[in-house]
Amino acid sequence: MKILVVGGSGGIGQALIKQVLASKPNSQIYATYHSSEPQITNDNIKWFRVDASSESDILELANQITDLDLLINAIGSLHTANKKPEKSVSEFNPEFFHHNLDANVVPTILLSKYFIKHLKSKRNTFFVSLSARIGSIEDNNIGGWISYRCSKAALNMAIKTISIEWKYKSQHCCVLSFHPGTTDTELSKPFQRNVKPGKLFSAEYVARQLLELLDDKDASDTGKFFSFNGEEIPW
Repeated sequence: MKILVVGGSGGIGQALIKQVLASKPNSQIYATYHSSEPQITNDNIKWFRVDASSESDILELANQITDLDLLINAIGSLHTANKKPEKSVSEFNPEFFHHNLDANVVPTILLSKYFIKHLKSKRNTFFVSLSARIGSIEDNNIGGWISYRCSKAALNMAIKTISIEWKYKSQHCCVLSFHPGTTDTELSKPFQRNVKPGKLFSAEYVARQLLELLDDKDASDTGKFFSFNGEEIPW
């Protein structure tokens, strides 16, 4: 199996790599990092320094990799060093909004642009992006966090659109959005005190749930949005 983990230096990304090494030790793993290469050394891992919102970086990455069975985009942003999600629309900041779009939407679209040929196969392949239930328009009952919500809703629309196009261009590829739940990573740390008991998941658990979910899916499931517990989430 050949796997690309974009954002392999993040909490979920590293957990995915370790899970694949444990469960599928003969896999070839390609993984990206933005600034610091993780200290995960294995002959089956090849690391690339990539800005996933840069078209030239994604193109260069695509030119260095051939065919793939699985591409997972594990990149995401919820806050910056000096800006947290808005509690109200009155806190809206265009710069922060564009940061969310660059981090949460642009990488997936660029990856779809340059990696479709890598996922064309007569066997099942997968293109997966980590999303969030908060991006579901139907599920939005409390408001707030408008920049993050909008970026994840846009990501989900991108995934749905890609899945429709690829039904004709890459018929055996399953394109999915995946909600990991609240995971114990740097992304969620400022908000963990408000998480209900039992609802803060380890990155290892989330990685295992995602890989087990994919074991049960094929191209007929393309264009869907799944939760860590296997539930299908409405767009």
